[in-house]
Amino acid sequence: MFQGFSRDALDFLLGIRLNNDREWFEPRKQTYVDKIYEPLKELGAELFEPFSDVEGMMYKVGRIYRDEKFPPYLHYRDTMWIYVRYEAFWWSKTPTLFFELSPEGAEYGFRISKPDASLMERFRAQLSEAPEDFLAMIDDLENNHGAVVGGDEYKRRKKCDDPNVERFFQKKGLSVSIKTNDPEILFTEKLTERINELFKALVPLNGYFHELAEIDALSKALEKESAVDPEPVINLVEAPKVDFMW
Repeated sequence: MFQGFSRDALDFLLGIRLNNDREWFEPRKQTYVDKIYEPLKELGAELFEPFSDVEGMMYKVGRIYRDEKFPPYLHYRDTMWIYVRYEAFWWSKTPTLFFELSPEGAEYGFRISKPDASLMERFRAQLSEAPEDFLAMIDDLENNHGAVVGGDEYKRRKKCDDPNVERFFQKKGLSVSIKTNDPEILFTEKLTERINELFKALVPLNGYFHELAEIDALSKALEKESAVDPEPVINLVEAPKVDFMW
């Protein structure tokens, strides 16, 4: 059962940030296992439990080892995470309920960090046609749960005629989350309760974007299926224009 993280866990992640090498990590590996990895697994199982009967839902607990094939070519992560989401090949393109632990504390909530541009086009179109349901969800999350809307924005602003949804038109990714570094929450079992409370409130928003993602994927599949290769060009040998004897 998850009992909370500890100051040792945050100090360890800060140490990784300042000393990202095997020489620092290896003598302290057991600290990682005891203070971060094992509690993270316990928390992940508890966060997923309410979703365990939902078809297609899964969860994943991150490991500290980075893939050294990709930049910034560091050995270890200084931010650890848990994802609860529908199965997808590209996790960054699908709506996700998440928890992250860093030297600064914890952040948890909803995120779709790098969706396809076509999905966000559908999102903006749906906002233009029927903004009420989405705005009601955001209003509940901001005012009743203290969540904060974030996400990367386009450099060139998208035109929007409705001031109520204009801020969402500018998002090329979206997050709705809470941050905490309160020891009374972070270092106790209360953290599970707080995250589960927000995850429950985020279910409609997660479903909203999951439906958009499914429609977008289906549309792309149909376009690909209906694409017809152009008729092959057959180059016939032109008959001679002048009669001659064989």
